[in-house]
Amino acid sequence: VQLQASGGGSVQPGGSLRLSCAAPGSIFGSGVMGWYRQPPGKPRVLVALITSDGIPDYGDPVKGRFTISEDNVRNTLYLQMNSLKPEDTAVYYCSIRNAFRTWWGRGTLVTVSS
Repeated sequence: VQLQASGGGSVQPGGSLRLSCAAPGSIFGSGVMGWYRQPPGKPRVLVALITSDGIPDYGDPVKGRFTISEDNVRNTLYLQMNSLKPEDTAVYYCSIRNAFRTWWGRGTLVTVSS
């Protein structure tokens, strides 16, 4: 089982990007789905999550700027990132965690720089 994250890239401060994470239907929505990020030289931290009931939650640094959403037809998790800042630069990972285990996708690099 593999999660496929995509959508990273380079953007100027104030710009937007949308990350996508495709997952097999057998696990999509089976638990808490989330996005994490790991800035250079720092640990991985939670960015946003959405519960199996569709309730989102966000880390303080991204509240009001990022939106997590899910498409249950395409089995895809999204992260809409607006008003990007240089401190948002990181490798972003998607994950799905249920009662049995946690799955991780390969990271996608987001670089915010002028």
